[in-house]
Amino acid sequence: MGEFLKSRRARIRPEEVGLPSHGRRRVQGLRREEVAQLAGVSVDYYIRLEQGRGTSASDAVLDAVGRVLRLDGVEQAHLRDLLRPARATGRAVRGRQQVREGVRLLLEMMDAVPAFVLGRRMDVLAWNGLADALLGFGGRPPEECNAARHVFLDPGARDCYPQWEAVAAETVGYLRLDAGRYPEDRRLGALVGELSVRSEEFRRLWADHQVREKTHGSKLIHHPLTGTLSFGYETLAVSGAADQLLIAYTTPAGSPTAQKLAVLASWTADGPPRGPAGAPAPGRGTGEDVSPLG
Repeated sequence: MGEFLKSRRARIRPEEVGLPSHGRRRVQGLRREEVAQLAGVSVDYYIRLEQGRGTSASDAVLDAVGRVLRLDGVEQAHLRDLLRPARATGRAVRGRQQVREGVRLLLEMMDAVPAFVLGRRMDVLAWNGLADALLGFGGRPPEECNAARHVFLDPGARDCYPQWEAVAAETVGYLRLDAGRYPEDRRLGALVGELSVRSEEFRRLWADHQVREKTHGSKLIHHPLTGTLSFGYETLAVSGAADQLLIAYTTPAGSPTAQKLAVLASWTADGPPRGPAGAPAPGRGTGEDVSPLG
């Protein structure tokens, strides 16, 4: 809580909120006293909030602090999860999730677009044949089938994603949001710990306290057979399955990427697909032995 609010205070210059910026300032951005004044609360009250001791804070107070710190909707939700962990942990913290058969069938029927299911902690749970061919799933242990682990620990990830820095920032922001919702998730804590130890880039991004929801956007993916493909992506919540998202990559009909996908699909039909790292993949996803995916 404290680190998150401090990072939000640090990004706002005093003059942006009508305060004088002259004089020596020991902290970057707004002081706690200034946030309290602008939000209409006492300094002691705001300090207790930063210390995570303001669990009784009303939504009106949180909205006021959010306006001062210019939090967007995702950051506001994250603030509430951090302040009221009982609400976030009221949902059961499970192990690796299962994908129901109807969703698997839906993935198979979506044979014109790469599509997969992303679960808690960015675990990759299931996928269709075209996503398999594009992103190179392999027979790895389930605990290694994780998008964040792939982005930061796979040596081929930077080649797979021409815009790797943007993908890395989005990945960390989504993991940070998940951590706020489930602060007592030991498996998530272990994943963050592993990535922090093994990746300097992850440590730097994690320290920024950025949070991002996965909704829609664009992504470039480089494949050794077809070259670089340009996609939009849409994220759909799987109804009746908490914290499961179906993600589909899209491209206009007749576009260069659509033509490359057609080539990739025909190539996949002739033999076992190979992913960006050149590792053989088993074909249709089972959700039990997938490779990391970004």
